[in-house]
Amino acid sequence: MPSLLLLNIGTLVLAETHPCSFAAGKEMCHLPAVQNAYLLVENGRFSAFGPMEECPERADETIDAGGGFVFPSWCDSHTHIVFAASREQEFVGRIRGLSYEEIAQQGGGILNSARRLRETPEDELLESALGRIREIQLLGTGAVEVKSGYGLTVESELKMLRVIRRLKEKTAMPVKATFLGAHALPPEYRENRGGYIRLIIEEMLPQIADEGLADYIDAFCEKGFFTVAETEQLMEAGARYGLKAKVHVNQFNSLGAIPACVQKGALSVDHLEVVSDEDIQSLIGSNTMPTLLPSAPFFLNDPYQPARRLIDAGLPVALATDYNPGSTPSGKMQFVISLACIKCGMLPEEAIWAATLNGARAMELEQDYGSIAVGKVANFFITPPLPSIAYLPYAFGSDLVERAFLKGKMVMDKRING
Repeated sequence: MPSLLLLNIGTLVLAETHPCSFAAGKEMCHLPAVQNAYLLVENGRFSAFGPMEECPERADETIDAGGGFVFPSWCDSHTHIVFAASREQEFVGRIRGLSYEEIAQQGGGILNSARRLRETPEDELLESALGRIREIQLLGTGAVEVKSGYGLTVESELKMLRVIRRLKEKTAMPVKATFLGAHALPPEYRENRGGYIRLIIEEMLPQIADEGLADYIDAFCEKGFFTVAETEQLMEAGARYGLKAKVHVNQFNSLGAIPACVQKGALSVDHLEVVSDEDIQSLIGSNTMPTLLPSAPFFLNDPYQPARRLIDAGLPVALATDYNPGSTPSGKMQFVISLACIKCGMLPEEAIWAATLNGARAMELEQDYGSIAVGKVANFFITPPLPSIAYLPYAFGSDLVERAFLKGKMVMDKRING
């Protein structure tokens, strides 16, 4: 693979000389950066960087960044990008005053997506999901997690996970697969909750494990969906098959799910619109990554996540898009970062850590992704010249990803493609 040398970088952002696994608390206020920098890529990985006066003389290919900023690619650790159809009718319903719960009770929400997915052939699901992968790639994302959960039957959950496996084969970015059979209770099990839990544990999980279809297990722990006790049961079952937990918690209520997830060794707890002091205390000193999805409350007009309380308690925070057809039909991480700053009280530096290295940590990818460090995979993007790092979340309506690279290879140049 030819070497690549980037010259005249205005600011090389999150350039680590001593790579860390994640950033937490006050550490998130400071981004390591190099001004007027060069960046060398060899064999698809970062091999050197520094100020321009130390720049190597040559490489197989040279790109002049022209004063543009270089960022590590976004690491989006929570998405639902395999789905069959959009749900804009529910969007209109919310405008008319219906709540998320009321829409679900009328057969909308997750169950609506499940009905449509069951009817859709695997190849069609793959093609639409590939379109979304390409979309987020153009928006600067270089690693992504994708969940099942719109199947809710053995056959359809396996179909979704097989689509995710095929996505892994068709993109240069890493794709992590999460089994979310406990996304909602199917109508046929409305009077038999235990039966559906047994179906997940006794039929879905063994087949998923046998085919190696999932990296993680998830559950939607919330009123009207799955209880803390049921979530604990599912986490324990997943662990028996080597699947760590990444769990939907505290979107609308604090039910005690966060301490339960920490106790079970969950890799991340995601959403966190509602957080108690007990929740925060349980996270301190744990290996569980609090993951915030601020575009979900933006779209649902709900309270935003208390990021300031989490970070001021010394915790790390990750940011993800929650890209899905019902509550967040967007995979634009730059907008998520803007919302984190504007609505959640995060500083630009904190939000960038959260959308890169901490997101990689929430997918166990931090050794190879999430920052610019010698030896890491060269997933990054170039912006036009910017006044400062803070301009990225400040300019919330602008698309500042000009050129995107995966494994050191340019996959998009908007100067050419518009």
